[in-house]
Amino acid sequence: MKGDRTYRGLFVGLVTVDFVYLATSAPKSNQKIVASDYTVSAGGPATNAAATFSYLGNEANLLGVVGTHSTTELIKADLANCRVKLWDLALNTTQVPPVSSVIITQETGERAVVSINAVKTQVSNHAYTDILSNIDIVLIDGHQIAVGNAIARQAKIKNIPVVIDGGSWKQGFEDILPNVDYAICSANFHPPNCNNSEQVFAYLSAFGIPHIAITHGEQPIQYLSKNKIYTIDVPTVKIIDSLGAGDIFHGAFCHFILFKSFVEALAEASLIAAVSCQAFGTRRWMNIKG
Repeated sequence: MKGDRTYRGLFVGLVTVDFVYLATSAPKSNQKIVASDYTVSAGGPATNAAATFSYLGNEANLLGVVGTHSTTELIKADLANCRVKLWDLALNTTQVPPVSSVIITQETGERAVVSINAVKTQVSNHAYTDILSNIDIVLIDGHQIAVGNAIARQAKIKNIPVVIDGGSWKQGFEDILPNVDYAICSANFHPPNCNNSEQVFAYLSAFGIPHIAITHGEQPIQYLSKNKIYTIDVPTVKIIDSLGAGDIFHGAFCHFILFKSFVEALAEASLIAAVSCQAFGTRRWMNIKG
């Protein structure tokens, strides 16, 4: 899985506390259910990607808002366990970090999510002026738009490749896109006036992004090459839990793209994401052998 050396990545965006439950189904109105299993971890697209990048033998740096609320000890413990270095954009905030409550349906692996994203924890600037020193790749998930934009501009000047996790469109993404090298988007990524993959590819290409791909869960990945759309099949596995699979895909992609071609990196990342779907939660897959 590893390249010739240890790489250093910077992951910019959302940091949450995730409470994840495994149950026979999501509760209906006024219904109480008992979960058969649960897990607590740090979450968010950039966070899960950073944990994956670290798992693959690299040095992962996470830039996001955490603060000093008592709940953040859960975040810090998980990041320490994953060997992810935290760069806190709001060291002194006592605000409760964003929390996600997730219910995984036991038979299908489908998820029901209630969450707060980074809308209440936006930061307009950051003090880490040397954070890109010796960084090999940057991933931006769009949840800290102002900081992500500043980092992308700096990375462009330093010739550091920039990846965006296009999970969903966020206002301000258009400012980041001119400095992006790899746009890896989900089927739920809909820029203005874009209603299908062809329109998304055209929109992103207009910003000069050389490498663009769209994931579709268990369906083939689409990617653009020489103005034509091609597909890559993804592994077929029994899904236990698909939570965070896209984030894990992005973290794995950031690893493989540093020593493989674009198509190879997409294919290798899909293998890692498939493994993650075979275990409950966003961390237990790391203990699967093989």
